Amino acid sequence: MKRFITKQYWLDWDIQQLIGNMLRFGVWLSAIVASIGGLIYLIAHGSETAPVYKIYISQPEAFRSIPEVIKGALLFKSSSIMQLGVLLLIGTPIARVLFSFFAFLLEKDYLYVFITFIVIAIIIFSMAGGISV
Repeated sequence: MKRFITKQYWLDWDIQQLIGNMLRFGVWLSAIVASIGGLIYLIAHGSETAPVYKIYISQPEAFRSIPEVIKGALLFKSSSIMQLGVLLLIGTPIARVLFSFFAFLLEKDYLYVFITFIVIAIIIFSMAGGISV
């Protein structure tokens, strides 16, 4: 029996299949979560009049941080559930990059480990600094 954390266990084809399934699952999960939030929103607010878009209104505080979005989603607030779906969609390729980092590390392909590390550093810097590169 092959060991779980060996190069023989995780062949390139296995890793590609796992990454493909991870991306597929992430997109489906985010679509389902956002659709459920949209359905709840339509049930609760479907008969309201259309908002006036001539006046700019900033996003509420509940959508400015991940913990607030999760807290709102746990309270079944429809807007927070839709926002959680968007966050899941954004997080799916980030999870793929993190998984690729460990896959390259397992394969001992240090050039790609370094490149993937730079990509992860840019993502973290952009998210923590509030800027984009």
